[in-house]
Amino acid sequence: MQASGPLNHWLYAADVGEEIHRFASEIYPLCRSITGNGVRETLASISRQIDLEVNEVPTGTEAFDWTVPQEWSIRDAFIKNAGGKRIIDFHACNLHVVSYSAPVHGFYRLADLKPHIFTLPDQPDLIPYRTSYYQLGWGFCMAHSQLQALPDDMYEVLIDSGFHNGALTYGEHVHPGLTDKTMLLSTHICHPSMANDNCSGIALLTQIAKRMAGLRTRYTYRFLFCPGTIGAIVWLSRNEAILHQVTHGLVVSGVGDGGGPTYKRSRQGAAEIDRIMRHVLRHSSPQAEIIDFVPYGYDERQYCSPGFNLPIGLLQRSRFGSYPEYHTSADNLDLIRPSHLAESYRVVANVLDIVETNRRTRNLLPKCELQLGRRGLYGPIGGDPASADRVMALLWVLNLSDGEHSLLDIAERAGLSFRTVLEATELLMLHGLMEDLPDTTVC
Repeated sequence: MQASGPLNHWLYAADVGEEIHRFASEIYPLCRSITGNGVRETLASISRQIDLEVNEVPTGTEAFDWTVPQEWSIRDAFIKNAGGKRIIDFHACNLHVVSYSAPVHGFYRLADLKPHIFTLPDQPDLIPYRTSYYQLGWGFCMAHSQLQALPDDMYEVLIDSGFHNGALTYGEHVHPGLTDKTMLLSTHICHPSMANDNCSGIALLTQIAKRMAGLRTRYTYRFLFCPGTIGAIVWLSRNEAILHQVTHGLVVSGVGDGGGPTYKRSRQGAAEIDRIMRHVLRHSSPQAEIIDFVPYGYDERQYCSPGFNLPIGLLQRSRFGSYPEYHTSADNLDLIRPSHLAESYRVVANVLDIVETNRRTRNLLPKCELQLGRRGLYGPIGGDPASADRVMALLWVLNLSDGEHSLLDIAERAGLSFRTVLEATELLMLHGLMEDLPDTTVC
C-alpha cells in the first residue's frame, strides 16, 4: 500500500531550525527530573504544539525488574554564607541541586559540607549535572573555582524538597497510518536546563510530529516523550502487545550542537533502519560517524534489550559524553544553533521519506533493455549536470525491478541517492513501464 506521496517537501521549510530553537528555548528553564511537575510542564508545552496523550503511572507500579519510584518535588534550595547571602541559589540555576536530593536544613562547617558538593576540577567555571535517583542522599553542584574561594566558615544549607506517592508521567503522540506497521520515535524528557541534552531532541520530534499532521502516510508513527530509562521501561511494560508492529525506530537526543552527526546502530546491526540511516548520512553528511550498538547510552538500550530486540537506533550529533559541555551548565542555548537543528531535522525527515516510499516494483518489459530514447526519457535529462546519475538510475531501476529488490536495495547497489532512484521509478511508472507489487511494505 502506498502513501499519498513522498514526505520530502517538509525538508525545505526555510525557518524550521529557528522554529525548533524557539521551542527548545521555551522549555529550557524548566526543572525536569524523572518524575514531577517539571515533566508535566514540559508535556504541557508539547501539548500546545501537537495532540499528546499524557499518561500517569502510579508510584509502586512494577515494570519488569523496576518499580516506579516516589515522585520528587522541590520548592527551594540554597547555601548561605555567614552574612546570610545566598552563594548557591536553586532559582538562579536548577543544576545547583543534585536531582532527587532528600530534604535538608541545617548549619555546616565547610569541611562537613564539602562531601555534599560536586564540582568539575578540570572545568573549574562550569556547574556539573548530577542525580541521585535510586539512592537517598542530598547534594549541591557548583563551579570548582567558586568552591575554592569559599572561606572556612559556617554555612546555612536548605533543600526544600519532598517525596510522595505520585506518578511517573510520559507523553505519547500517534500519527495513524494506512497500516499498523509502526515507526517509534523516542526522546527523553528528564534532564533539567540543558539545551542539547535534551531540549533539542524534544523540540525536534515535536516539530516533526507537528509537520506530519494531516499527511496520509503508509506507516503509523508513534512519538514517545518519556523520562530516561525508567520511562522507556514503563512504556515497554505497558505496550508489549503492540511491539510486534514496530518495524523501525529512532531514539533522538543531543541533535543541536555542531558535531557529528552520529548514528548508533540497533542491536540487530543490519535492520532496515540501520541501512536507511547509513544511506541518508552517506549522501547528506559525509563526515558522519556510524558506530555499533553497545548496551550503554540512552533508551535504545531498553528497546534493544534481548527480550525485545527492536530495530531501533540512536541519532545524535556529538556522541554523548564526548563534548566538553555535556552534563554541565555550558550546555545552554548558545550551544545549540538553528542551522544544526535544521540539519538534524532534515536527516530525520529524509529517513521518514525513505520509510514511506521504499517498496518493491516490477519491470513490465523485462526482456532486454528498453528503447528509452523513443519514449522521450533521454531528452528531458540531456545536458543536465546530473543527467549521468539520472540515466544510470533509469537503467538500474529497470534492471533490478524484478520483485526481489526494494528501491533502497537499488540505491545501495547503484551508489545513488534514494531520491534519484525514487524519481527514476516514478518517471518509469508514468510511462507505464513499471508497477508496484501488491503489499510492497518492505518490513
